[in-house]
Amino acid sequence: MKLSLSRRRFAAVSAVAALALSLSACGASDAADGHRVRIGVNGADPEWDVLAKEAKKAGIDVKIVNFDDYQLPNRALADGDIELNAFQHLAFLSQFNARNHTDIVPVASTSVAPMGLYSLKHKKVADLPDGARIAIPNDPSNQGRALLVLQQAKLIELKAKAGIHGTPEDITANPRHLKITPVDAQQTPRALKDTAASVINAGVAEQAGYSTSQAVFHDDPESAAARPYVNVIAARAKDKDTENVRKIVEIYRSATVQEAVRKSAHGARYVLDVPQAELAGELDRLTRQDRG
Repeated sequence: MKLSLSRRRFAAVSAVAALALSLSACGASDAADGHRVRIGVNGADPEWDVLAKEAKKAGIDVKIVNFDDYQLPNRALADGDIELNAFQHLAFLSQFNARNHTDIVPVASTSVAPMGLYSLKHKKVADLPDGARIAIPNDPSNQGRALLVLQQAKLIELKAKAGIHGTPEDITANPRHLKITPVDAQQTPRALKDTAASVINAGVAEQAGYSTSQAVFHDDPESAAARPYVNVIAARAKDKDTENVRKIVEIYRSATVQEAVRKSAHGARYVLDVPQAELAGELDRLTRQDRG
């Protein structure tokens, strides 16, 4: 049953309050000794349990805190209820910081999930006919990225200032006269039956039973265009250089944890090790764009 907006807001606030109480109840002595790190995630992938086990060997007690709402891990981090989180890409983080006046920063990259162009009727981009209808997600973040995918596939051209939040109105060239049709992101796989192709993000594609290898085209996870969509481990700016944060990043980069990451990714996520300075620079660029 769906909650009303006011009830959803109450539930979110209640969840944050309950989290704060539960975390503070974990033991003041644990928090005071400086050897406990709480990491907020959304959907606890197996690698986090592996990281917790490896961290214990290094004398750090890692607690994985699972959230079911994308706004809560950043709120909990900003409020000091957790020390790190790992659930978001840079584009999401920049929007959250801009809208909430927070100072959350990336300390390490984790992976990037390609966004792909899928088709049940055509095997190559070149096969798409003139006037073909292509479905794209209609929410701002996914829609902007979907248009960039179509541009990288050389199907359209966008205004330079469109950035990562482009809309169909920002299309400046459409030589094949494609009919770009925005639909709910969760409906993009279903739209394949009625369109020539559909741009689907990796998570939705996986839920619908499609793998990245089935896409007729997907963005290059190592390209500059994909940098806004690199997922990161994030901390409060004032804590980014602390010993515990440094140790957690080192443990995450260890061969044992990275092997667990690759296994849980199932080929749907590309593991990347982007320097922290580069991540910070990209976040600054995106934040200026969001605030401008």
